[in-house]
Amino acid sequence: MAIFRRTRIRQSFLADATRVLVLALGLSAGAGLATGTSQAEPLAALATGAMANFIVSEAPEPVPEIRFFDEKGTKITLGDFKGRVVLLNFWATWCAPCRREMPDLAELQREFGPDGLDVVAVSGDRQGPAVVQPFYDEIGVKDLVVYNDRTMKAQRAFRVYGLPTTMLIDREGREIGRLLGPAEWASADAKALLANALGKTEAKKKAAN
Repeated sequence: MAIFRRTRIRQSFLADATRVLVLALGLSAGAGLATGTSQAEPLAALATGAMANFIVSEAPEPVPEIRFFDEKGTKITLGDFKGRVVLLNFWATWCAPCRREMPDLAELQREFGPDGLDVVAVSGDRQGPAVVQPFYDEIGVKDLVVYNDRTMKAQRAFRVYGLPTTMLIDREGREIGRLLGPAEWASADAKALLANALGKTEAKKKAAN
């Protein structure tokens, strides 16, 4: 009888412990969902004005593995920017709206680069990087690195079918939003949205207001 009672007690203890573990996991998952919502809400609130066409991802998704090349022919991947926020812009020198965006994107790199932002403008020109640098020189852009993917495989991996298209990628390598078409990237609205993605408090204050 003593052995039977000890077995019953042990079974009861294990059952209680299992219920506590399930409850704890449920609370943890709920907290994670709540945290994800609280992060997405301010970003969506900042998709206004010049950023009205910015589409916030319902759930951040890992970006596809892509490769492109710098002006020296060195292979680059998004993994090279791990731990930084990336504004990935697909463009081409023959695209007039794309050309107009470049000075604004360079301004973002200059202003937010020290905070952890990398503006990665990947040209799809079939002639390669050789046509990109002369264009940058022509318009006085000095803050953007020359990147090119003449195969345009990177664009297709991101399901990009029109230029320009710009993706915002968080420090964990997940797409948190994108904007199809041209935008005023040097506007106060764009800077507030990027500041939010970088975790800067002034953007959070603007979103709260």
